[in-house]
Amino acid sequence: MTSVRAIWRRLDPGLVAGFGVLAVLVALSMTTPVQLIAVFASGAIVASLVTTARRTAYVAGAAVVCGLLAHLWHDDTGIVDWLARVFLCALLGLVGIQGAALRERREGRLERMTVIAETAQRAVLRSIPTAIGSVGLSARYVSATAEALVGGDLYEVAATPYGVRVIVGDVRGKGLAAVQTAAAVLGAFRAAAFTEPDLAALARNIDETLTRFVGEEEFVTAIVGEFHGNMVTLANCGHHPPLLVHDEQVSEVDTGEPTVPLGMGSDPGLTEHPWPAGARMLFYTDGLVEARDKSGEFFPLDDYAPEIGEGTVEEALDRLVEHLLAYAGNKMNDDLALVLAESESH
Repeated sequence: MTSVRAIWRRLDPGLVAGFGVLAVLVALSMTTPVQLIAVFASGAIVASLVTTARRTAYVAGAAVVCGLLAHLWHDDTGIVDWLARVFLCALLGLVGIQGAALRERREGRLERMTVIAETAQRAVLRSIPTAIGSVGLSARYVSATAEALVGGDLYEVAATPYGVRVIVGDVRGKGLAAVQTAAAVLGAFRAAAFTEPDLAALARNIDETLTRFVGEEEFVTAIVGEFHGNMVTLANCGHHPPLLVHDEQVSEVDTGEPTVPLGMGSDPGLTEHPWPAGARMLFYTDGLVEARDKSGEFFPLDDYAPEIGEGTVEEALDRLVEHLLAYAGNKMNDDLALVLAESESH
């Protein structure tokens, strides 16, 4: 039984479907007076939708052979009419083979583009350390693009002379263009985070850099944070405020009135907040709160937020992403970036 199942798993679905259709048509041709020789090529057409051109050719060849043998049970058919039907069968089989070849080439190009896009995404979103000083860290990225990890959400952390700095942002749009914009934001952050002592000035610096790269209708919502001692300073540029989890209590951090996004003349004010030992702060993008289930209801973040304080930061983010994907049926409408910071002993 096990060997039969193993063989079945190795079977090509396209090949099975193609030969299955051919077998049904041949059986109908043998048991009815209807001339189906030309239609035998339907097996190859079906196979071409799923399998390779070579395997489609096997089905097409088998269809032509069956067409030649059909004269045995349709002996009342004229030789010219019979050969014409076989010729048409062969012609349609060639169409199926060509269709499979074109699909293979398109899928090959898509696969190459996917690799390029994923490489670009990984170059932009570098892995972050698990801890910097007294701040434990973890990050996750989930793309709305089904074919690749490509999108415009961004995150980065940096150990600077002024504290541990973090940025989480959401580029308007998706695809490689959004990746390019995200790269501009992260490049500006990495360049200025180590030299600019004022967090608001850092945000303005990123904004000025971004305006030279994007059009008038493009922007990036972002929040920039700085952890120093038992305090955290935040600059909100049109983004979702982070969540603070401490002593089993969950609260949205009040970052004041958010300013316009980066790339639109952002000039954020700063807010300072306590950062006690054991506290965790979740930075996130739209994908977390705008994911919907089949009925169109948004992901109930408040229901799952208390779990952010359980286990390690890695386990907490893995669990949150699992809840989100299960709720949304593994179909994300927007990209998602998450950064979870934990205040360890000072």
